[in-house]
Amino acid sequence: MQDTARPQGLISPVLVGGCFIILLGFAIRASFGVFQLPIAQEFGWPRAEFSLAIAIQNLAWGVGQPIFGAIAERWGDRLAIILGALMYAAGLVLSAWAVTPAQMQLLEILVGFGIAGTGFGVILAVVGRAARPEQRSLSLGIVTAAGSAGQVFGAPVAEALLAYHPWQTVFMIFAAIILCALFALPMLRAPNRATKAELEESMGAVLGRAFRDPSFIMIFLGFFSCGYQLGFITAHFPAFVTEMCAAISPTGPLAAIGISSTSALGAIAISVIGLANIVGTITAGWLGNRHTKKYLLAWIYVGRTIAAATFILLPITPASVLIFSMVMGSLWLATVPLTSGLVAHLYGLRYMGTLYGIVFLSHQIGGFMGVWLGGRLYDIYGNYNAVWWIGVAVGAFSALVHLPVREPRVARPALA
Repeated sequence: MQDTARPQGLISPVLVGGCFIILLGFAIRASFGVFQLPIAQEFGWPRAEFSLAIAIQNLAWGVGQPIFGAIAERWGDRLAIILGALMYAAGLVLSAWAVTPAQMQLLEILVGFGIAGTGFGVILAVVGRAARPEQRSLSLGIVTAAGSAGQVFGAPVAEALLAYHPWQTVFMIFAAIILCALFALPMLRAPNRATKAELEESMGAVLGRAFRDPSFIMIFLGFFSCGYQLGFITAHFPAFVTEMCAAISPTGPLAAIGISSTSALGAIAISVIGLANIVGTITAGWLGNRHTKKYLLAWIYVGRTIAAATFILLPITPASVLIFSMVMGSLWLATVPLTSGLVAHLYGLRYMGTLYGIVFLSHQIGGFMGVWLGGRLYDIYGNYNAVWWIGVAVGAFSALVHLPVREPRVARPALA
């Protein structure tokens, strides 16, 4: 039973608590690419092995998202989050003891389900119910931006910890950190803002209506490229920058602030992406209240496509890495408040968690392909060129597939 107390304004306890949980979960998740080289070097694994582990994590996250969304809607949001945090922590602790690729890959299923229970599918649904209609898209953008804030700190913290501890100890530390998310549970008391008709409609009826709707299928397909691009960059960009970027000048501005190696630059690049995305997602959420979401999504995918193609065609230098990180970061998770808001707009709030979870499965299938292909094609060709161009192609596809989505017009708030 959800609390029916009315939230006070945009910044409510639900919003703050949701941001805290997302921030911790994504700080850890965004750091996995930093472990790519240390783990491969310790065990002598091919690049594809740990890539497959992260890819399986992404796929398990996608499979788990509608499951945890349904758990939250049937038995309560808090139970879903508790289960997710416990699975996340257990997966990290057990992964620290893995010594074979198969063990690591199997345990990443547990981590992926943990991310699902503490991630967007559950938290966005809670915040979406708590927010007033005129503030919903912006609220979803703020929570999404919290994930980016976690990304700002996650990779550099992992890099710093690895300077003093083995990667196994860092996994243990991260397991303790994710359990701190449980302290935010008392804040998640969301009112039920579903309409009477939505409350009376069964989950089966809503799912049937969505699956028969071509717009839902197009939203599902369009989210694939977002996952592909994010999964590949999160898992492989630190290693890509370490190996492919031109050397950092010892007398340049980066060295002056302590970034003297391409390895450190790779970790910082993930942080720059997260920092830029704080602005990007909040802006996307704000625009989603005022403009047609499907067109905003199409333009975001166009921007990503152009940014990725330009980056790979030009020489890889410290400057180009940072510029690309800022541009891609501004578009990074900007799709999330718009996609989740579009799902809520088309199919209501009652089963938003489950429906968005199903759409998010496409995102994570894309994430699986981006992470796994990144490692596999690297082992075959010795570089990441092929996987970059696949990302460019799927980004262009997503830009086009959103255009026919049926999005009924609603009254827009004044810009003043």
